[in-house]
Amino acid sequence: MSLSFRDTAAIVGVGTSRFGRRAEESTLAMGATALRNALDDAGLTRDDIDGIAMNIGWPLGLDYDRVAESFGLDLRWVNQTWTHGRFVTMSVQNAVMAVSAGLCDCVACFTTCSFTRERDILGGPGDFEGTREEGGTHGEHPPYGLTAPAAGAAIAYQRYMAVYGAGTEALGHVAVSLREHARLNPGAIRREELTLEQHAAARRVAEPLGLFDCCQVSDGAVVLLITRADRARDLAKPPVYVSGMQGIRSGPDEFIFAPPGLGINQQRPGRVTPRADDTEAYEMAGIARDDIDGFYTYDAFTPLVIFALERFGLAPPGEGHAFVADGRIGPGGALPVNSNGGLLSEAHVSGWNHLAEITRQLRGEAGPRQIANAGCLQWGTTWGDSLIFRN
Repeated sequence: MSLSFRDTAAIVGVGTSRFGRRAEESTLAMGATALRNALDDAGLTRDDIDGIAMNIGWPLGLDYDRVAESFGLDLRWVNQTWTHGRFVTMSVQNAVMAVSAGLCDCVACFTTCSFTRERDILGGPGDFEGTREEGGTHGEHPPYGLTAPAAGAAIAYQRYMAVYGAGTEALGHVAVSLREHARLNPGAIRREELTLEQHAAARRVAEPLGLFDCCQVSDGAVVLLITRADRARDLAKPPVYVSGMQGIRSGPDEFIFAPPGLGINQQRPGRVTPRADDTEAYEMAGIARDDIDGFYTYDAFTPLVIFALERFGLAPPGEGHAFVADGRIGPGGALPVNSNGGLLSEAHVSGWNHLAEITRQLRGEAGPRQIANAGCLQWGTTWGDSLIFRN
């Protein structure tokens, strides 16, 4: 990479609210709890924060000035996007660049969301994403009755099965493996046992996806504190360095719920191995894929785990459905995936709960779900963005 931010910034504090359903607290109150916990974790005060990267609310939800006023923050730098899994990486990347460029000293990256309060509009008649005239970003097509995100993931996996001879049992392996992670996580919402038989027997949502292939609807908040590496070394907890990163990919060959080459929407069909621009994060971090000790991805639907593994070459193209079998991505597996339980079993906090888990794993604070000798972990999504973290 001609311009590298390798290890110039680090996560120095992490805080969460309680994850659950139908939270009594407002989104602002949950965010305040997560911020207070992050500051305590880092040994900092709110006076140390002079930047925020917000991934918060719907387009007409909480705004940065109201958050700064409510939390008593004096800010030099602000970045704001709305609550969406696509913007998790972007928020962290912008924070890394801001502190590295000297625009601010310490950024609070956070989301706070209450999906249970919004469930009447998600996929329903008031869903401004799913019912847009030109369709939504997940493959929604209102003229054909496709107004919920699950439809795009379902169509993509139908195509994947046709092209590669995969079956729905692979989705069961994903759901069960992530549930096994969650069973080791006292903060997870879904901790009851899930079997392959239960997965197969569950009611259908959007064929071939069933109930356990779809993420939870939940509430919660997460805050990460990011500062320069030279300052990070002097704070309360060991720093978690951001070693590599690459942005969201977009264009005719991209679809949010399918890897390139699958032939969805405008994609050109054809078996595609990871391209050079799919591996920039590894190059920036100065590592190889084999150096990754655990992988984290936006698992709103089980096929996305398979697609993301293939996108980054962690599984060969067309072979991700076989890769996830036999506990390979579960606790103690060759490549643990979403060791917190993910959106499917821990909670849907827009993927930010995964970054909280990465931080705790690299500090060795994950308890019974701790990945042995975790030194390098990756966040990467089906739509191509990625972050590489190391301790």
